[in-house]
Parts: sequence; C-alpha cells; structure tokens
Amino acid sequence: MSEPLVIGGDCGGTSTRVVVSTLDGAVVGRGRGGPGNPVARPPAETAAALVAAVRDALGDLDPARVVGAVVGVAGYSRLATPEGAAAYAAAWSSAGVAAPLRTVGDAVVAYAAGGHDVPTGSVLIAGTGAIACEIVGWEVGRRVDGIGWLLGDEGSGFWFGVAAARHTAHALHAGTSGALVSAVHAAVGGAGPEGFVSAFYALARDKMAALAPLVFEAARAGDPAALAIVGDGADRLTRTLLALPPGDGPIVLAGGLLTAVPELCAAVQARLRDATGRAGVLAGDAAVAAARLAALAASHADAGVGGVVEGA
Repeated sequence: MSEPLVIGGDCGGTSTRVVVSTLDGAVVGRGRGGPGNPVARPPAETAAALVAAVRDALGDLDPARVVGAVVGVAGYSRLATPEGAAAYAAAWSSAGVAAPLRTVGDAVVAYAAGGHDVPTGSVLIAGTGAIACEIVGWEVGRRVDGIGWLLGDEGSGFWFGVAAARHTAHALHAGTSGALVSAVHAAVGGAGPEGFVSAFYALARDKMAALAPLVFEAARAGDPAALAIVGDGADRLTRTLLALPPGDGPIVLAGGLLTAVPELCAAVQARLRDATGRAGVLAGDAAVAAARLAALAASHADAGVGGVVEGA
C-alpha cells in the first residue's frame, strides 16, 4: 500500500468540509458537502453530506490507504442518540473507508485549529452563535454560553444583527440617523419606524444574523453607534471566555466573526491581554486540524481523541 492517509472534517450548520492528508500534514485532497449539523437537520441527511464530502476529497485516491478519520460535528450531542449513531454508522459503511470514523464536538477541532498539539486549553468561538469551552484531553469540559439566540450567544453574529436592528429601531423612532441606521433600514425595509419593526420581525433568524456585517462596515467608516456595538460585543465575548476561566493551556479564538473580522478580534485580544496578560491564538482551518488529530491518533493509539462511530 502507498503512503498512509488520514481524513479530517469540519461539519457545520452551513456546510461540511473535508480534507485528506498524509500523516505529516500534507493536504492531498479537499471536498465539500451540504449542511452537517445533525441537530438542525435529520442525521441521515448530515451523515450523507459527510460521506459526499469524503468522496469528493478522496477523488482518485485509494480509500484503502486511509488509516484514520476525525471529524468535528456541530450538534455533536445528537450522535449519542440511537438515531444519530445508526445514521452515521450506516453512512460511513458506504464510504468505502475501512478506518473507523471518530467524531468529536466542533469545539475540539476549533481548539486544535490553533495550530498546536496541546490536549488541554480553552477556545472561544464566535460565529452565528457564541460559546467558550474548556478542552481537556481533546474532549469538551466546561462550557459557557452557547445556549442559543434567545437565551444567550452574546457577541455572536445573531447578537450583532439584533443589536444593529435594535439601534436602528430606536433611532428611527427618535428621528435620528447615521451610517448604521441607513444601512440596516435599507437591508430590512419597511416604511418608517413601525414599518421597519414589522419587517424585522418577519425576517428568518439567519437573515437577522446576516445584518452583522453592516455593523462592522459602519464601524470601519467611523459610525459611533457601530463602534459602540463592536465594543459591547467584544466585552461580552471576553466575559464569556473569562467565565471558564481559561487555564494555563492555549487560548484559541475561532469562528467566522473572530477569524474574519479583524476589528472584533483585536478588541477581544486587547481585553484578554488586560485581564490575563496574554493573547489568544487565532484558529486556522478546522478540517486540517481534524486531520492532524487523526494523524496523532493513528500514530499514538492512546491519543484519546473523541468518541467513535464505526461503520458495519
């Protein structure tokens, strides 16, 4: 058999991304599938999306060369149910890969995406939602927030979108304006204050979260309200992380907002330095990190990476 390969995956609410790499980390294949959160969608559907992404990533590579596979799954708790476990076992058995599928929470691969091999530390994730997790031996320990759009997820994309709409609603009623107000009003629609409020409440939640980029664009233009919202969001995210509190291990900052919005990341880093005397490490590619965990597990049988779902 040729050089051994491993599979790493990042299964999120929007898409499933998979990489195939050698044991020394050289990526030799990439694939993409549909949404991968088995809480948000039927497990059979998300498991099929994973297998489709694996096949896409393998391409012409011989699946018999694969000696390990680790995927991080948003909605990982669903895999502990009989329905979830059966769906992934059945799907994986059809993938043509003899190595077992090892599944971990998406927070684990987000933490590993900090580019280190230290099994214990903490990770702050800010995307559509927001959560801070302690990672102990490549497993999730304590958690803070991550309780959803209605009860928490403070500093998340949804939180920023609602904060922008809240400011806009109050500004329209007060007869004031600004770059953020104009952008949000135009995006949501509705004639006048009452029309805007009605239009906003008619939006789907993902459309509410989609208003978040308008906050950062207005902040870059110097809009005072947008700058205040960014600062408030950074305060909330930092409080979430410090509530763990972080230990001596790496602190990783992950998720679409922290990795793609420099202003927000810098604000969180500044607050983190003030509170702890050290900065966080910005996460890289979570699928590549999952492949690295698979390589570690393949090289060291006692690596202890996550739970296992095996195909029949």
